[in-house]
Amino acid sequence: MSRKLEAAPLTARRAAGLISMTTLSLTLVGALLAFLLDRDDFSSVGIAMWWALQTVTTVGYGDFVPHNTEGRLIGSVVMLGGVSFVAVVTAAIAAALVEAARRRAGAAEEHPLAVKLDEISARLERLEGALERGSGSEPGEGSGPRPRPRPPG
Repeated sequence: MSRKLEAAPLTARRAAGLISMTTLSLTLVGALLAFLLDRDDFSSVGIAMWWALQTVTTVGYGDFVPHNTEGRLIGSVVMLGGVSFVAVVTAAIAAALVEAARRRAGAAEEHPLAVKLDEISARLERLEGALERGSGSEPGEGSGPRPRPRPPG
């Protein structure tokens, strides 16, 4: 599995699949451990699965509750896994929205008006450069008109 992860790039879809599978595995293992370690509270695998599903989704109806330390530790791990799953899914959705907005903003730069504004900015810079070169030169040089001499007064 490690080679498979290294070979293919991690996309949002693959990351969501990995996170989902990890959370599902955590839930199944938590149910199995609760059944094996706390038979007083979880008398069947079905009851343990129901409890793990409630716990990972943080619903916790309270109809089945572990009363010993092992069951509570398992419950803590399953709860943290469920909360982490929700946090990661929320972050992935936010990242997808930000990426879509960034792509739209990038597309706006290619808008014909943006291209025209870039052309106008370049022309303005050339004109300003020509004016600066022309203002520092001797009369008769440069592109500007010659100043008229003042008549004696």
